[in-house]
Amino acid sequence: MEEKDRILIEKHIERDEELKKHVLEHRLFEKQLEVLEGKHFLTADEQLQQKRIKKLKLAGRDKIESILKKYRDAD
Repeated sequence: MEEKDRILIEKHIERDEELKKHVLEHRLFEKQLEVLEGKHFLTADEQLQQKRIKKLKLAGRDKIESILKKYRDAD
């Protein structure tokens, strides 16, 4: 994430509940992936979980980007 996006998030996160929800979910998914990626071997279930989390994280990032675009366009 670019610095300008981080600044925009910090500026609006307390007033925009949708943005806050997606940012917090994104951070949670990052932590979950770090745990899985720290393992030397993943079971089949863990591999499926990892793929699912990556898809959810990407979808959330798209939603965050859409919200940030709205704020960029307003400036």
